[in-house]
Amino acid sequence: MQKLTLTRPDDCHLHLRDGAALKMVLPYTVQQFARAIVMPNLKPPVRSVEDAAAYRDRILAAMPAGKRFEPLMTLYLTDNTSPEEIIAAKASGFVKALKYYPAGATTNSDFGVTDIRKCDRVFEAMQEVNMPLLLHGEVIDVDIFDRERVFIERHLVSLQQRFPNLRVVLEHVTTADAVQFVLAAENIAATITPQHLLFNRNILFKGGIRPHFYCLPILKREEHRQALLKAATSGNPKFFLGTDSAPHTRNSKESACGCAGCFSALHAMALYAEAFEGENALDKLEAFASFYGPDFYQFPRNTEQITLIKKTWRVPDEVPFTESGLVPLGAGQEMSWQVAESE
Repeated sequence: MQKLTLTRPDDCHLHLRDGAALKMVLPYTVQQFARAIVMPNLKPPVRSVEDAAAYRDRILAAMPAGKRFEPLMTLYLTDNTSPEEIIAAKASGFVKALKYYPAGATTNSDFGVTDIRKCDRVFEAMQEVNMPLLLHGEVIDVDIFDRERVFIERHLVSLQQRFPNLRVVLEHVTTADAVQFVLAAENIAATITPQHLLFNRNILFKGGIRPHFYCLPILKREEHRQALLKAATSGNPKFFLGTDSAPHTRNSKESACGCAGCFSALHAMALYAEAFEGENALDKLEAFASFYGPDFYQFPRNTEQITLIKKTWRVPDEVPFTESGLVPLGAGQEMSWQVAESE
C-alpha cells in the first residue's frame, strides 16, 4: 500500500501549553486533526468554565490562517471542584470532560486530587449530566512500573461500582492489566499513545539515558507493549487515539531532573501508521483514529479526509520552540509514512 486516505482524525489527549509555546506547536496538530481534547494542566491549571473559555480563546487566536480546528476543553479536577461547576461546564457547550490527576503524579499536577473519594459529589453530578471523566490512572506511592495496575485495583474498580453510569476514559494506558480491565468494564474506554505502541522501557537506556523517551506513565515491558498493540489494532471501539503529545524544551528534558513527556504532534499519524503497519492492520487505523473516540464522546464523526503516503523521511533532530528547541519522538529515525503535503 502506497497511499492511505482516512476520515480526518481527532486527538483525544493533547497538551498544547500556552503563550509562545502554544503558537509554535498548534500548527502540527491542526495539519492532521480536526479536533483535540485539550488537557488543562497549565500553570495555573484550568479549573473553571471561565478559565476554559479564556484558554479556548487563546488557542483559537493562535490558529494558522485558513485552517479549521476545534479545541475541546477540559477542566482540572481538584479536591475543591464543586458539583455546580460541573453543571456550568455542561451548559457551556465547549467543556467536554473533567481530568483527574493524582496530586504530584505528572507535569503540573501539584493541584491534583489528594483522595479520589473526596470527589464523589462531583462524580455524581458528572454522571447525572453525562460528562466524561478522564483519568491519569496512577497512584504515586508504589513502584513506578506498578502504578497503573495498583490504581485500577485500589480506585478504579470501586469507582465503577459507585458510579456505574459514569463514562470514563482511562488515559494513555500502558499495561496488559489496563487492557484487560477496560475490555471487561462497562462505560470505560482508553486512549493509547504512539510511544507506548512503538517502544518498550528498554529504549530509555539504549546507549545511555534517553530523556526524550521519558514520559508518565512510563514505558513498560515488551509484554505490555504487545498487549497495547493487540488492543489498538483489534477493532474494539473501547480503544482509540490519544497522543498525549507533551512538548518540553530540549534543555528541560536534557537536565538533572528531566521533564516527563514525549512530543509527537509533529508526526503523530505517521507514528500510528508505523505501528499499525507492523501488525498488518492498516485497515483498522481509520476507526481507531477517526471513529471510536468521537463515538465514545458522542460527537459527530468528521467528514473531511486526510491522506497518508508511503514515503521514507527522517524525523528531524529538533524543531523550533521557544528558547531551546523541541526534540520530536524518535528524532533521527527513518519513518515510512507521512501526511500528504496538500493536507
